[in-house]
Amino acid sequence: MTAAGGLTAAEAAERLAKDGPNEIARAKPVSPLAIFFGQFGSPIIWLLLVACLVSGLLGEVADAIAIGTIVLVNAFVGFFQEYRAERAVLALRSLTAPRARVLRDGRSEMLPAADVVVGDIVLLEAGDLVPADGRLVDAQSLTTNEASLTGESAAVEKSTEPPAEGAHLAERHDSVFLGTAVVNGTGRAEIVATGMATELGKIAHLLATAQEGPTPLQKQLEGVSRILLIVCLGVVVVVGLLGVVHGAAPFDVFLSSVSLAVAAVPEGLPAIVTIALAVGVQRIAAQHVLVRKLPSVETLGCATVICTDKTGTLTTGVMAVRELWSPEEEALLRAAAACSDAELAKDEKSGVGDSTEVALLVAAAEKGIHRGDIERDSERLSVRPFDSVRKRASVTRADGVLYAKGAVEVILERCTTLLDGAAEANAAMAERGLRVLAVAVGTGTEERDLRLLGLIGIADPPRKEAIEAVAAAHKAGIETVMITGDHPTTARAIARELGIVRDGVNVEDVVHARATPQEKLDIVRAWKTKGAVVAMTGDGVNDAPALREADIGIAMGVTGTEVTREASDMVLTDDNFASIVHAIREGRGIFDNIQKTLTYLLAGNTSELLAMLVAAIAGLPLPLLPLHLLWINLITETLPALALVVDPTEGDVLSRPPKKPGQPMLGRREWTSILTTATLQAGVMLGVFLWGLQNRGVDEARSLAFTALVLGDLFRAFAARSHTRTFFEVGVFTNLRLLGVIVVSALVQHAILFIPATQRLFRIHEPRPADILICLGAGLVAVTVLEVAKLVRRIGSKTA
Repeated sequence: MTAAGGLTAAEAAERLAKDGPNEIARAKPVSPLAIFFGQFGSPIIWLLLVACLVSGLLGEVADAIAIGTIVLVNAFVGFFQEYRAERAVLALRSLTAPRARVLRDGRSEMLPAADVVVGDIVLLEAGDLVPADGRLVDAQSLTTNEASLTGESAAVEKSTEPPAEGAHLAERHDSVFLGTAVVNGTGRAEIVATGMATELGKIAHLLATAQEGPTPLQKQLEGVSRILLIVCLGVVVVVGLLGVVHGAAPFDVFLSSVSLAVAAVPEGLPAIVTIALAVGVQRIAAQHVLVRKLPSVETLGCATVICTDKTGTLTTGVMAVRELWSPEEEALLRAAAACSDAELAKDEKSGVGDSTEVALLVAAAEKGIHRGDIERDSERLSVRPFDSVRKRASVTRADGVLYAKGAVEVILERCTTLLDGAAEANAAMAERGLRVLAVAVGTGTEERDLRLLGLIGIADPPRKEAIEAVAAAHKAGIETVMITGDHPTTARAIARELGIVRDGVNVEDVVHARATPQEKLDIVRAWKTKGAVVAMTGDGVNDAPALREADIGIAMGVTGTEVTREASDMVLTDDNFASIVHAIREGRGIFDNIQKTLTYLLAGNTSELLAMLVAAIAGLPLPLLPLHLLWINLITETLPALALVVDPTEGDVLSRPPKKPGQPMLGRREWTSILTTATLQAGVMLGVFLWGLQNRGVDEARSLAFTALVLGDLFRAFAARSHTRTFFEVGVFTNLRLLGVIVVSALVQHAILFIPATQRLFRIHEPRPADILICLGAGLVAVTVLEVAKLVRRIGSKTA
């Protein structure tokens, strides 16, 4: 046991050297270089780098430069987005108890919190942050806020009385913990654990067992990339064998193989996905969500379960009077205010002091009752403060009235004048999760022969917008699961009010009270084992392991701790559950946009591949040269794709069920569309090419095929905006970027056909007026068929 005067300086120095500083180990910040090189982890990026290298070795410098540029642009866009987010998170860091007041050599000293050691006697008062875990040796009306550690919103009363054996952390009233805040009173605590040995440190250590995996989008894009890689290798082998069979020169065979490989790879895909996510970041930022990791944007849209903390996320985080039970409400509130020590702020919506008393004063102020007026009109004569043993407080004033408030059972047993139904009202309010106070008045200074004025029900109320958001999430097929450190009765009551608990829902599945950090981690793992895509929110260090384990971890930006933010994928800047649902809407829109853009791109690449492959099999000259293919892939397909990928989110996106876990990015519908469109467009292009061979010559035939394919891709972008609605139904002017890109791209394509320098670069000839009309007609075939097919399917579905 430490002496009453605290440790000596020598003892403290020895313990500091032995145990190390009182600090929580921080995750090493991600270096800028690591963020940059992390952008090169995708298989398709590796494929592009190989294509760049091969093009350079073949002397195709323009191809190599173009491919290399697109890879670097993609890397820099991703880097700057993640780097900015990382810096923003660092800016949110708050220092935890930077200094502490301790007894050393019998004197009170202010020291850096890092210098506090086991055995130190720490002096605590209202407003202090507890610098380490300690056991109380003295407590005078001491209460602390432990929400960041336990999730419990109400202030916790502290005493020197030891708790029952095996008590939950929230019920260890004889202890104070690192990172919690002193709300009221004073106390002294002997430090029993510092740094990583504290409760907060143990939770931080638990983070090491939580595992982060690839996001659904990363898995899906890797799957697409593997398919493309297999196709590329297969094409090279097939064309090589065909070249040998036809007796072609080795260089010509290799050139044909490289051409087809270039045709198979959508070079703009990485940049398009990155830009889609970056645009999503900006849209989600408008919903008060800071994105730290780009792929998590789309993951949020795939969420099927949201595991959320209660305090401050689903609720306001501020205690408030919810119910009054009394025939004299104004008298009830006046008596409660007369027996309070808290102080209201000027706005009369917040204050300083015990959170319960602040709630009482706010409710009284709404009725025009102000504690300042009471103090001025009738000064205090005697005060008996609240403590955890007495469970009541009283004030006798100059008007001769004793005002008392406290636990219902304690106040009732001191009343001689009761109200009928008080016991029943207390039970009903407690069942609704309210903390119930009884208020009474008497005469003199003794707390006896009192008259009961009524009961006051206090709780942390749900946010109005959270109730709407839970309903919206349910409609969107997303289950909301409350995980909290609060009392089970309180948790269930709030869950019912929010709509989390409803008919047909097992309460045990969606409400978890008094959850420890390990239990939170287990809950997330259990949902993931069922195949759910889990989003987890939290603010305290006790939430951090589960946040890291979840598919997407969302930390609170206002009340969240540093450890929690470092474990997260996103940071909620307003701590509001409703913002998560708004962000999910944007996430779903991003998935839709990536999906339709990828379908559009692959249909174009597959059409090129089919046309080139059929020409090779038939022994025809190459319809397109490698530079033609690269121009189409990087310019005439990628630019419309960039406009498609930032399409506005469709209005019904939250009325659909979430994408099933494990569902591929491209399903049967998308692959059917890709193959049908590619076959149609390849057939049209080959028809134009064959007509050119018969009537013009090889170079002019290539010019016609090149132009027809470019126009076909540009016009096809109009049909790509929706699987079910025509371009005019979606809205001609709802994506002005797309209109602009198509007009500009068509003009650029027209220009390169008539500029001598570009004619030489692309090895093309200036077309005749009739040729332009042929190409224009050919380009309109695919979009016309696709749009008419939508109308036919709609008519068929109505008549079925």
